[in-house]
Amino acid sequence: MDDYLRRIGADRPEHADAAALRDLQLRHLRTVPFENLSIHLGEDIVLEEKALLAKIVERERGGFCYELNGAFAALLRDLGFDVTLLQARVFGADGRLGIPYDHLVLLVETEDRAGRWLADVGFGDHAHHPLAFDLREDQGDPAGTFRLVETGDHGDLDLHRDGKPQYRVEIRPRELGDFRAGAWWHSTSPQSHFTKSLVCSRLTEDGRITLSGHTLVTTRRGERYEQPLGSDEAVLAAYREEFGLRLGRLPLEPHRADC
Repeated sequence: MDDYLRRIGADRPEHADAAALRDLQLRHLRTVPFENLSIHLGEDIVLEEKALLAKIVERERGGFCYELNGAFAALLRDLGFDVTLLQARVFGADGRLGIPYDHLVLLVETEDRAGRWLADVGFGDHAHHPLAFDLREDQGDPAGTFRLVETGDHGDLDLHRDGKPQYRVEIRPRELGDFRAGAWWHSTSPQSHFTKSLVCSRLTEDGRITLSGHTLVTTRRGERYEQPLGSDEAVLAAYREEFGLRLGRLPLEPHRADC
């Protein structure tokens, strides 16, 4: 866990309080990329704590929601936070909900009794800071205005960003192994956006940087810049220099899967 803290540039906090949680989430988002490269490298997605820590800490990789939030939960527990895994279903562009166990989020309680927090380091472009879980009012964040809305369905909550629903959270506690079917579906189904796209992205101090295929996209203070990368060597260098990922080979781009 000390190596994990070093990777995200954090010291071990003296107290497992709300301020420490806020700092840890932001540092995590800025250092550990949201990426689905394992799917396109033919690597297994193993939802076991030891395997997740080996990937993210020892191999210095990123991952998608199950991996990032699964590992982050282990770190938070080691630091003294009370963490519960919750399953969520993501709203599609058509307003329909995704599959069960579509997304993994964390419900975190701190020792300073500052309330309960929804922490999420595995949803890509999302809230920079933990959200107050029991608050039903607008919550300002550098990424926008968020609100948790009661659905009337068994206590489920819809998380909205700037008035648009993002995902529906079920409040029943879950275990990491419960998400294996969702991870398998997202890793193998032709209908999953993870099998149809290649992405590696992380938050920066003034925006975001994303590598998709041979295109590096940088957003700074709302301005978007695209940089085509002309060779495989340039792409591997971008993974290394911008995301800290040292890959032995390039992941296969989805549109080249039948070549």
